[in-house]
Amino acid sequence: MLVKNKVARKLIRIFVGLFLLSFVAFALFIWRIRIPTPKTESTKTTENYRRVKIGPDHYQVENCWLKKNEYGIWEMYLEGSPYERGLKYGILAQELMEKQEVHFVGQINEMIPNTFFLHILRGFVGWFNRDIYKYIPEENLQEIYGASQSFSDKFNYIGPKYYRILNYHAAHDIGHALTDLNMVGCTSFAVRNTLSQDSSLIIGRNFDFYMGDAFAEDKLVIFMKPDKGYKFTSYAWAGLTGVVSGMNEKGITVTLNASKSDIPYAAKEPISLLAREILQYAGSIAEAKAIAAKSETFVSESLLIGSAADNNAAIIEKSPSKMDIYRSGKDYLVCANHYQSSGFKNDSVNIKNIHDSDSKYRFDRMNELMSRSYPMNMAKAASILRDKNGLNDQFIGYGNAKSLNQLIAHHGIMFKPNERKVWISTPPYQLGSFICYDLDDVFQNTQNFKSIDSLAIDRDPFLESRDYAKYEAYKATKQHINKFVMLGLPFMLTDEEENAFIDNNPESYVTYMMLGSYFEKSKDYKKAIDYFQKSLKYEVASLNEKHSIIAKIEACKQQLQ
Repeated sequence: MLVKNKVARKLIRIFVGLFLLSFVAFALFIWRIRIPTPKTESTKTTENYRRVKIGPDHYQVENCWLKKNEYGIWEMYLEGSPYERGLKYGILAQELMEKQEVHFVGQINEMIPNTFFLHILRGFVGWFNRDIYKYIPEENLQEIYGASQSFSDKFNYIGPKYYRILNYHAAHDIGHALTDLNMVGCTSFAVRNTLSQDSSLIIGRNFDFYMGDAFAEDKLVIFMKPDKGYKFTSYAWAGLTGVVSGMNEKGITVTLNASKSDIPYAAKEPISLLAREILQYAGSIAEAKAIAAKSETFVSESLLIGSAADNNAAIIEKSPSKMDIYRSGKDYLVCANHYQSSGFKNDSVNIKNIHDSDSKYRFDRMNELMSRSYPMNMAKAASILRDKNGLNDQFIGYGNAKSLNQLIAHHGIMFKPNERKVWISTPPYQLGSFICYDLDDVFQNTQNFKSIDSLAIDRDPFLESRDYAKYEAYKATKQHINKFVMLGLPFMLTDEEENAFIDNNPESYVTYMMLGSYFEKSKDYKKAIDYFQKSLKYEVASLNEKHSIIAKIEACKQQLQ
């Protein structure tokens, strides 16, 4: 009995010791990832401001305001010092920010439904981003901190509001650097001089960022008049104070194109905040390059910079370890998701990216369409961004990642920097009308401006077609299949639904690949093999995906042995 008591006491001491050690380690972990709040000169809080409802979907805080236009796009005007304009941003867009966070967190929960792994992910992100604030300009930290005061309490279990919004600014970078989820497969271009109908610089881009349909419902165009730097506009979603597509009053444009990254070990400045800094403080390509050169980022990215002062465009190519700038030396420039400058083009990672991904195919298709569209105008530019075919006009199915228009884009956008005009797409994707704003007019009439009806570009006729309706039905079934395969959510495909799925997008390899995955999950390996093999007869988006399909065929064959 005495021996048993001694053993029990020893086990208890070991357990208590391990518990205390774990507690101390966890406390040190939490202390290490704690992000300090920025110092602000202002002592104001959200309580110092009153949001006034002017009309339906129209709110005002002092001179700043938020309203929804006739196309369903939210417009916001902001001015002032960093922290105080951040406060006003949050107060005006509180409901929109909460909706975006609901959709974002919901998408993460769908991708990782296991609670334990979600906690692991949260710990990883916290550790990965532990020093992120050291790489972000103080002005941006203050603005983000101000906006965070209006974040929802609903997600405080994830982390404090300021901590969450900083992490969300890095989500784009982490996603494409660590997992290559192909959430960002953008393509952009620029033309000028004889290749442009009126000789002016024209820039167009698709922002193929996809976090689910719900995430793209509420698009936000911001017109910003900061207390320092240049006035500018950007187009994205509520809660993002960085920039993915935008132009300033000097005619500098910035658009982002992700490239292949090595796996990073810690977060630095999110690329959207670098783009924001360029818009706010650069008046030329040289000034944009100088700002980019001093920034430390943790992903590889191409920033296409347009400049009215230079009447030209260039691509700043940046990785965590080096930077170069690419100028085509011609009156046109094309940017996809690989590098072109002498400093990067021969890197093994870049060569492999060109060989294995869909980037070079889209690059070639863009060049092909541009060559037959000269002299370029805005209607032709919009038509290029909406193009759904492959090289040589081959139809490769709807939603193919080799298409310029993959039917997933958050938005399309076009610029005429010399005229300070910007065209933004309206839903869905880049198929809705492109509406035009004149920045000179916007900032002269900050309380009473509108998009210019006479310069709007009509919605794509594809929206009225039977093929579009069929694609939307196809996409809904595809999402059900994906959730069944990835998450195990119950879903049974009837013979009728199987045939309808094929009929709705018969020329796409994705159709047959998805059915292969469905039947593999259902353990009907013979039927899965048939569909996987059929998918290889169509235009597969990349060598990586082709290898993945072949591997699935072999795995199914193993199951039949």
